[in-house]
Amino acid sequence: MNELFGTLSDGTPVHRWTLERAGVRVRVLSYGGIVQSAEVPDRAGRTADVVLGFPDLDGYLKHPEPYLGAVIGRYANRIAGGRFTLDGRTYALARNEGRNSLHGGERGFDRRVWDVTPVEHGLRLSRVSPHGEEGFPGRLAVTVTYTLTASGALEIAYEAVTDAPTIVNLTNHTYWNLGGAGSGTAGGHELRLAASRYTPVDADLIPVGPPADVTGSRLDFRTARRTGSGYDHNFVLDKGRTEAAEEVAELHDPVSGRTLTVATTEPGLQLYTGDHLPAPFAPCAGLALETQHFPDSPNRPDFPSPALRPGETYRSRTVYGFGVRDGAASAG
Repeated sequence: MNELFGTLSDGTPVHRWTLERAGVRVRVLSYGGIVQSAEVPDRAGRTADVVLGFPDLDGYLKHPEPYLGAVIGRYANRIAGGRFTLDGRTYALARNEGRNSLHGGERGFDRRVWDVTPVEHGLRLSRVSPHGEEGFPGRLAVTVTYTLTASGALEIAYEAVTDAPTIVNLTNHTYWNLGGAGSGTAGGHELRLAASRYTPVDADLIPVGPPADVTGSRLDFRTARRTGSGYDHNFVLDKGRTEAAEEVAELHDPVSGRTLTVATTEPGLQLYTGDHLPAPFAPCAGLALETQHFPDSPNRPDFPSPALRPGETYRSRTVYGFGVRDGAASAG
């Protein structure tokens, strides 16, 4: 189903699309490729929206910085100094977080209107990012396909091609609260994460030094534990970068019984517990699980490379699976 959601100041219409399958209903906007809502049942069969979102377009326009539910690009996360060198050429990017570039710059993919085409059980979003947009080189043609699988999982598949050497790192910035949006903090959720290492960062959240072991720290989620607050960290997934999506995480709300599994082809996952969410959302009202390359990878040859060259195709896939667990559980 397709309906008008609002209109931008320049007259551009924004549409909302509804996908429904296997008891799951997801709504996606053409603006930012935003996942506005995801309605799933709890252990008692009661349905609730488990995604933080605004009820109208004005909310997203007034509060862009949380990146609620949006496609992030051209480069998710941070690039130090807003600069990188590729094939001997140095590029200066838009700096929108102090001296650094964050989530694609001042007007990234999250603030663009995408072309939307219905596909079987899903939507294909597309746009062309012109050479020089936010300082990034190359004309980048991008598609993002949202699909509801037969089991009701939300699959997000990304593809991109370029006409000049460039960098690409795409993700989705949905905030999850498995108790239901508006139900309170997500800090009581339990997270299991297949990551033995993380990337230590400086005060600007730029990686410093090599990845570090999580053993004995509050970053060790290899056994499920409550997330609480205070996390904005990139985890180095044990599986590395893979051709097929592999399960790397499970989030569980003991109260509702809802679970969320994350499978991805990406080498990293950023956990952000939403400590700085602006009003009308309370701090930690939802948490983000952003599958991606590591922060500042263009300046770190020891990290998996985000480079994309003509003749190559960037491909990335992440699957969010919904389920329920009987009974309550607790973790430290």
